Amino acid sequence: MPYVLQHMSDQVQPDSLGIIAGNRSLPLMFARQARAMGVKRLVAVAFEGETSQELANLVDEVVWLKVGQLTKLIEAFTSRRVNQCVMVGQIAPSNLFNLRPDLRAMKLLMSLKEKNAHTIFGAIGDELRSEGVELISAMPWLVPLMPGKGVRIGQELSTELSAEVDFGYKIAKEISRLEIGQLVVVKGGTVLAVEGFEGTDKCLARGGELAGKEGGAVAVKVAKEGHDMRFDIPCIGERTLETCAKNGVSVLAVEAGKTLFLDQPELEKLCKKHKLTLLTIPQ
Repeated sequence: MPYVLQHMSDQVQPDSLGIIAGNRSLPLMFARQARAMGVKRLVAVAFEGETSQELANLVDEVVWLKVGQLTKLIEAFTSRRVNQCVMVGQIAPSNLFNLRPDLRAMKLLMSLKEKNAHTIFGAIGDELRSEGVELISAMPWLVPLMPGKGVRIGQELSTELSAEVDFGYKIAKEISRLEIGQLVVVKGGTVLAVEGFEGTDKCLARGGELAGKEGGAVAVKVAKEGHDMRFDIPCIGERTLETCAKNGVSVLAVEAGKTLFLDQPELEKLCKKHKLTLLTIPQ
């Protein structure tokens, strides 16, 4: 299912939109998409050591901060009269815990009983709202990048591999419900790796290593029930597939309608090159 940029939409486009931009390519793709769909002014908050420098060429203004500078983040929008913003792109999980918070961020962190991506980013959304800036979902601008049911890139699965996908899906939904992670790696009916603090790439590497030299592992990535798409959109890009290929993961299944494919033509090339299968579930 190829995707295309939408140049027109029935959705009313805001005159100004803020972007809290993490790493990798999603902030760049979002900026291009929002502009193509009619957003007139884009103001980005970017993070040193995380966000691509290329973003500056795609927005009207960019403010560079360190992770943890919550007061400056809010002021970047309020001082420019931006009252809606989106959050796109990852912040490395380790940076959420290794940050040097300003006073406002420190108070926010101290108020949280549980500290994970959902609670931290949710609280940031509350802080933004208290200053008149609404954190909204980026999904209305990203629908063209999100494949639905029955999409498969690469080889058709055998009956055995299809059963592995079903098994992995069941386990992945359960660990996501418990807010442990969103990805599992399985083989032969055995759970090899469960995503935790280390993130997707390291989980794939660990699972692939345990699969042995012959490879053939299956990875399944899902979104949890009630997943807040405002600040955590599951994505698959070139780096993810390269990690699968390097570590003997031959199948990657993701949840239909809840996972973005970044640069699908490149994903198709990688699947062909490495004999990988990327598919959406349920089929």
